[in-house]
Amino acid sequence: MPDNNPCLTCGACCAHFRVSFYWGECQSAGGLVPDELVEQISPHHAAMRGTTQKPARCVGLLGEVGCGVRCTVYEQRSSACREFEASWELGEHNPRCDAARAAHGLPPLTPPQQPDLSPERAA
Repeated sequence: MPDNNPCLTCGACCAHFRVSFYWGECQSAGGLVPDELVEQISPHHAAMRGTTQKPARCVGLLGEVGCGVRCTVYEQRSSACREFEASWELGEHNPRCDAARAAHGLPPLTPPQQPDLSPERAA
């Protein structure tokens, strides 16, 4: 993760949404996610502990939302976490990112500023 990634100071998604995924991602089923950090929510799905209640907060989240955070199981995180992208990370808006940030009093992320390369500015 690049040092300028907004997720390093945010963590709102980890403290807002239920993080659920197919149980086969758990270590006991041959996956990566540590069993002691999950709870079963259906016969075929698990969720990260701490995310099934409100207010939610994943047990893997370390730090203060909006100030400086890190995932203590980053290399072992579930597909739900791997697939969640910050708004504009890949050039696209993610309204779920905005919703999580708003729930913690954080402003939405904005698209990166592109240099003005119009012919009038180049002269």
